[in-house]
Order: sequence, then C-alpha cells, then structure tokens
Amino acid sequence: MADAISRTRGITKNGFDRRDFMKLVGGGIVVFFAVESSVSAMQQGPPPGMRGGGFPGMRGPGAAADLNAYLKIGEDGKVTVFSGKIEQGQGNMTALAQMAAEELDVSLDSIQMIMGDTDLCPYDMGTFGSMSIRMYGAALRSAAAEARGILLEMASEQLKAPKEQLKIENGVIYGPDKRTQVSFAQLAKGQKLTLKLDKKPDVKPASAFTIIGASPARIDAKEKVTGKAKYAGDIRLPGLLYAKLLRPPAHDATLKSVDVSAAQKLPGITVVNQDGIIAVLHEDPEAAGKALAAIKAEYDTPPSTLDENTIFDHLIKNAPKPQQSERKGDLAAGEKAAATIFEQTYLDGYGAHGSIETHTACAKMEGEKLTIWTSTQAPFMNQSELARALGIDQKNVRVITPFVGGGFGGKSNALQAVEAARLAKITGKPVQVAYSRAEEFFYDVFRPAAVVRIKSGVDSSGKLCLWDYNVYFAGNRSAENFYDSPNNLQSSYGSMMAFGNTARVHPFPTGTWRAPGGNLNVFARESHIDIMAAKLKVDPLEFRLKNTSDPRLRRVLEAAAQRFGYKSAVGPSGRGIGIACGLDAETYVAQIAEVKLDKSNNVTVKRIVCAQDMGVVINPEGAKMQIEGCIMMGLGYTLAEDIRFKGGKILTTNFDDYTMPRFSWLPEIDAFLIKNDELTAKGGGEPGIVAVGGAVANAIFDAVGARVVQMPLTPERISKALKGT
Repeated sequence: MADAISRTRGITKNGFDRRDFMKLVGGGIVVFFAVESSVSAMQQGPPPGMRGGGFPGMRGPGAAADLNAYLKIGEDGKVTVFSGKIEQGQGNMTALAQMAAEELDVSLDSIQMIMGDTDLCPYDMGTFGSMSIRMYGAALRSAAAEARGILLEMASEQLKAPKEQLKIENGVIYGPDKRTQVSFAQLAKGQKLTLKLDKKPDVKPASAFTIIGASPARIDAKEKVTGKAKYAGDIRLPGLLYAKLLRPPAHDATLKSVDVSAAQKLPGITVVNQDGIIAVLHEDPEAAGKALAAIKAEYDTPPSTLDENTIFDHLIKNAPKPQQSERKGDLAAGEKAAATIFEQTYLDGYGAHGSIETHTACAKMEGEKLTIWTSTQAPFMNQSELARALGIDQKNVRVITPFVGGGFGGKSNALQAVEAARLAKITGKPVQVAYSRAEEFFYDVFRPAAVVRIKSGVDSSGKLCLWDYNVYFAGNRSAENFYDSPNNLQSSYGSMMAFGNTARVHPFPTGTWRAPGGNLNVFARESHIDIMAAKLKVDPLEFRLKNTSDPRLRRVLEAAAQRFGYKSAVGPSGRGIGIACGLDAETYVAQIAEVKLDKSNNVTVKRIVCAQDMGVVINPEGAKMQIEGCIMMGLGYTLAEDIRFKGGKILTTNFDDYTMPRFSWLPEIDAFLIKNDELTAKGGGEPGIVAVGGAVANAIFDAVGARVVQMPLTPERISKALKGT
C-alpha cells in the first residue's frame, strides 16, 4: 500500500502545516486535489464585482501549486467536502454532495458540505460563471474516485483480498464472498493521513450512476423552510452594535462639511468619524437609524448630462479600441457577395441585481484576528480585501459565508464587509452593517449599459455570407456566432467591469449580472437573425436551421420546436411566437415564447418552452428549477428592469421604481433537458436566462410587427416601434 498511496506533508492552501490542519479538522483520511481552470472560463472575464487590479490567479497567495481542494473521510465514516464555493440558493450544495457520494459509493446523507470558510476551506476564486459543477465538481469527482481507490487499497490489506474483487456498498467494503467486510469508519479510525491526488483517476461512466442523475430533496431544504438557516443578518454576538453610515447623495459627490453633534447627544449612541468613515452605532438598529438622521452634511455634486437616455451615445463616443476575435474570411468579400445587407443597433440600460438579501456583514475583532460573517460570492477575494483595509496579515482574517440570499454576480463586492470590519476595529465591539434597499441600489455594481451593432449579409440563396458584430461595454460572453458565416468578425469595445478605461466611462461602478453580457448579446444576435428571416420571408426556425451546421444547436432547436408544437410561418404572423437560441457555460439552449399584447401594448408572456443540453445532468429537478428561475428572472430584464440616474446620482432607490417580475407574470414554463451523457456536466445556473430577451422580442414582432431594439421592451417602446419612431 505504501507504493500505491502518496503520503504527503507540507503547507496547505491556507498557509498552515498539514499536521495543524489535521488537528483542526480531526482524524481521518484527507485527499488533496487540484481544480484546473479552463481557457473558456478565463475568457469569461474577471470575477463579479472586481473593480481594480488584474485578473486574480486561480490559486491563493503562497499556495502550493498542486493543491487547492480537499475532502475528508472521518473516523465516524462520514465524508466532509471542504469547498471554497458558496451556496446562494442555486443548489450546488446538493449537486456537489451527489457527485462526491456517487464516486465514493456512500449515501447522500453521509456527506457533509462545509463551504466558504477561509479558515477551513481551500482557496477558490469565487462562485460565479456557472463553474461550480463543471469545474470544481469535475475535480471533486476525481478526488472522490481517488479516495475510493485509497480505501480499496487499505481494505485489500485488511481483508487479504485483491482490491479488484472487493465491492463497496454504502460506505462498507465487502470481500469476494461478502462474508468479510470493513467500513470506511474502521479504515479511517486512528488515521491522520493527508494524501495527494497525483494523477486523475477514472470516474464512473454515466451507465453506472445511482446518485448522479437522481433528484433527491435539497440538503439545505429543511433548514430554509423551517427558518433555521442562518444568513449574515441572522448572526447575533454578545455586545453587537448595529451601524448606520453616512452616504453621499451621488457617486461623484464630495463632502463639504458634516455636523455630528446632535447624534452624539442621543443616549447609547457611538459616533465614528475617522479616516473617511462616518457612522453611528447602537444596540438597537432603529436607534442607530434615528441618530443617522440627526447628522447634518453638505456635499458638492458636479452637474452632468448623463442619464438613462443619453448614456448610449456617451459609451460609443468614449469606447476604447476593440479586442477582435472569431475572425474568419474577409468582411469586404462578404459584403460584396451579399444580395441583401442588414444593419441594426441594439441597446440595454443599467440593471440592478435585486437580491432578496441586501449586502450584510457581521464582524468581530479579537486582538489582531478578524472573524466576519458576510454575504459574499467570493470569500477569499474578500479576505484579501479585508486584510488590506485593516492592515493586518491575511492569515488573521477569517471569512465565514453563511447561506447567501441571492447574488447573481452582485455579491463579490465587499464594501459592507470592509465597513463592518473597520468599525469593529475602531469600537472594539462586534458590528453589523446591513444595507437598506436604498443603499443596495446605490452601491450595487450594476450590469452596465451597453450597445451592440451588427452588420450582416445574406447571398442570393438565403445563406449568411457576412457577420460583423460589434459590442460596446458588455463583453463577448454568449456572443459566439454559431450560425455559419464564411466572413465573420467579432469586435468587443471596453470591458463590462468598471476598471481601467471602463471606470472612466460609466458614472458609477459596473460589474457582472447573471450571465454577464450574455443577455444583451443573445438578444441582439437572435433579434438580428429574425430581422433577416422576416425580410427574406422565411420562417425563423427554417432560417436558423438552414444557416447552422452546429449539431448541438440543431438538436435543441428541433427538440424545442417539437415540444412546442411549432408550425412554420413567416413573421409577423399575428400568432405572437418567437424563437431564440443561446450558448453559455458550454450549455446550449433553445427557447420558444408565446406572447399576447393588450391595446396599451402591455406584454403578457403566456408560454415558454426551453430545451437545454448541458451534458451529464447531476440533479435533473435542480437543473429544471434553475431554468425556470432563469426564465422568470429573464422576464425582468426583458420587460421592465431599468435604472434611472442623473450623473452619479441614482434615482431608483426601491422596488416601487424598479419593477421586478411578479408571480402574476409567471407564464407556463416547459423546461426539459436533452440527454447527452457523452459530455461531462456543463453549467446550469445561467444558460436559461440568456435567450429570454430574444425570444420575447421576436414573439412581440410576430404578434404585432413591432421590432423593439432596446431592452426593456416597455409598452412605450413598443408603441414607438409601431409608429416607426
């Protein structure tokens, strides 16, 4: 066995000796493994909320290059998965546990998930990009398979039988005749082994799955439906103070003067005015709020002509040089070959994340050690930021991520955590900072306003011969041209993140929003495909199939059409049926929407059918729930959500002025999965949202002949499109 198992010592990802690690997590067998990045993931751009510096490495500071994750088989036979990923409602806690249980041949209830704790878990760049299952999960399966192999080696020695003749059932290893057996708990008893995954072992084929592909109840369900689940705002510590901070009226405002004397006179109030942070704290959050209202402050706010209507010209005018990709053929040759040329510009304004839970953090400072519970998608990025803000060693910062009440890309930014930590250090007491809804809108790292310009051409046979795609400040995610064009170029002007040149263009911070940039890119591409089909008087499904040889795209298109009961027709047919396709996180989707409009051009989405090919499906019901959630959230960006602003002043401050999808909007949703076990598991948290805007826009055109090229597709914009204005 000594030759078969690599026993290692050294430094873990968090900088402590593995002997110390075993003291911390207890006895048993720990398998360390690596999570590999992929080119496609890196191309998706910087992590959500990152507004400075470069793209961070996939590995933590000072970490060993070969280790960044681990699982433990404990002396009680239980398996603990330590993951730097976090659970924000998407269900990866359950799906990851299924992947580990499958490869270890144990029951799902024997898996314990510890997630997002920087003292216990391995470094992870963040939970975004639909990467938890397709990247971390793939590595976890390999580690579990390796652990299974290690346990078989150990059992082979104990049972004195070749490991090839041993069988595992629910954490028990049986000898050839099943008369001898040894459990995982017995093998782990008294062990303090740390083992490195030196090579990628074989994982189970799909045909052998018993847990992957099933849909057990979510392992966090009971806690959440009974109210036992803890979020950052539920943390209560002895002597906890609730903080309210003075906020500027606009992002570009400068403080001229402040008078805190009235607040200081209020009973039990602690006032902090230090190093640019002005706050009032009290054991009662309402008392802190009243004290904040007593502060008198005067600001200078520069005038600005930028608002939700003028921003697009500003973006085009100030765009940096483009980054080009997907170059194929020659655009001039394509234009020359075209029988018909099509040119159109597509727009999308700023969007908020609108999570149920606002940004919240609870910080405790003990000497030089900070412990903070915070709602975040990126605990290790937050750890580094907090260490810099407090001027302490990173190893003295522990970030604990409880359940997160929705993120959608908006909870990697950690200003509330920095504020809570600084106030805890200043006051010497535990401090909670919980944003009000107005603060949430003000400090939200918005999805950026963006522009897409497309110039395309078709030849005399109705085949694409030109595709010149230009995107401004949305990035190129999901902009892949999976339609066949011999002359193709994609140009991306400016990042969707607010750093570098981009930071000087937007009047406030911007960042990622579920499938960052993909919603506009798919809306633009799929609207444009429909424009061409309508002009050529060809059915939009037929036009798409005629112009793509991509087998996965054809498969989801044909499956969605069959499920929908699609009948061929040239638009606008008056039926109100629209098609859109997307590719995101290596997953293909095709959606067909059916809409109706009333006399005031209010849109009701009656039905959406969605076919999704995501490779091996870990949890089918969980995957369908993600699609349904994507579609419902997608109706918001498609039909209503838009931020009003004047320069750096955010005019939208609550949900009375930012219309989120209502239950009454819910269409009939038929989400189904295309079986494709030949591919490993792909992303599922975002692909379903990217096609909603295009499908609904195309359905509106089919219903009334109005081609709306700016989201959201409001009644006013539909009316203008009908009038040709």
